[in-house]
Amino acid sequence: MLDNNPRGTICIEDIEIGMSRSLRKIVTDRDIEMFAEVSTDHNPVHLDDAYAQDTIFEGRIAHGMLTAGLISAVIGEQLPGHGTVYLGQNLKFLAPVRPGDMVEAVVTVTEMDISKRKVTMDTHCMIDGKKVLKGEAVVLAPSRKFD
Repeated sequence: MLDNNPRGTICIEDIEIGMSRSLRKIVTDRDIEMFAEVSTDHNPVHLDDAYAQDTIFEGRIAHGMLTAGLISAVIGEQLPGHGTVYLGQNLKFLAPVRPGDMVEAVVTVTEMDISKRKVTMDTHCMIDGKKVLKGEAVVLAPSRKFD
C-alpha cells in the first residue's frame, strides 16, 4: 500500500500496518559536498575523483549516511511526519550511491504499539528498483491526545 499523499503529520491513531510513504531525489555533487561539510567527513572516496577511481568503487560515491538521511526525511515529513521522534534505526548498505543517481527512499509500517506510540518501519532505498540500503526504524509518533 504505497500512498504518496502530500506532506503532513499522521497521528498514531491514524497509522495502520502496511502504510507506506516514499520520496525520490537525485543525489548531486553539491549534496555530497554539503554533507561532507556538515558531517566533517571529508573522505576522498566522496570528494576526489582521482582517489576514488583507485578504490573498490572505481569512482566517487555518496556518503552512506547521506542516503540514510533520505529515510529520515520521509519519516520526519510524511510518515508519521512533523512531531515524530526517532528512537532507533539499523542500516545495511548494499550498494554504492553515485552522483547523479535517482534514489527512492521508502518506509513501510510493520508493527505498532499504540499505547506507547511506538511505530516500527521497514526502511530501504533503491536505485532503478535495486535496493542499495535496507534497515528498520523505530519512532515515537505524534498523538492527537497531546495536541
